[in-house]
Amino acid sequence: MTNSFSFQNLMLNQTVFPTKLLTSYNELGLDERDVIVILQIHRYLQSDNEFPTPAQIANHLTISEGECVQILRKLIQKRLLKIEELHNEKNQLSEAYNLNPLWEKLFSDKADEAEANEGSIFILFEQEFGRPLSPFEIETINAWLDEDKIIPALIKAALREAVLMGKLNFKYIDRILREWKRKGIHSVEQAREEGRTFRKHQVKKQYETAKRDTSVYFNWLEGGK
Repeated sequence: MTNSFSFQNLMLNQTVFPTKLLTSYNELGLDERDVIVILQIHRYLQSDNEFPTPAQIANHLTISEGECVQILRKLIQKRLLKIEELHNEKNQLSEAYNLNPLWEKLFSDKADEAEANEGSIFILFEQEFGRPLSPFEIETINAWLDEDKIIPALIKAALREAVLMGKLNFKYIDRILREWKRKGIHSVEQAREEGRTFRKHQVKKQYETAKRDTSVYFNWLEGGK
């Protein structure tokens, strides 16, 4: 009776996951460390912990918290893991991991033809920012691609505009993309022309402001002796 009860508890305390994850993870560009982090996230989700910290995940593994962060970033960048914003009945905001993109890609026969092109976006952003992107920054880029359906070349053009304007941050890039969408700009050529027009307007505006504000800019021709 006691043994039967123990075995019953043992069988109930199980985590179910697709066998195909173990047989096909290398085809997704993953290694064994990535898989074990995925399994830990999956276990936490089944235990109603929707957003375990890297420290909590790493606590059950032989990797460090920093290594866990790198793997989470990799999974988000590969669009296998999402971070969602949730609102409860009191309209309080919380975050949650979502592994649906992984399961969909794992069981989908349709190849993602644009994956290589999209992957280069993250490399370009990290080069311009001079640091690895955070999971939320990677998720922002994925949202531009998946939800807003913005082509990778247009996102790269928006990054270029932010660099040229000296305003290298995600909020500014998002504003550029939304403004282009509002104006019906869908090609890189249109975006570059719009960027040139905007910069010319800004230069003209700054010149007119400087010309009026004589208290700030000393006129050497008129004020010198």
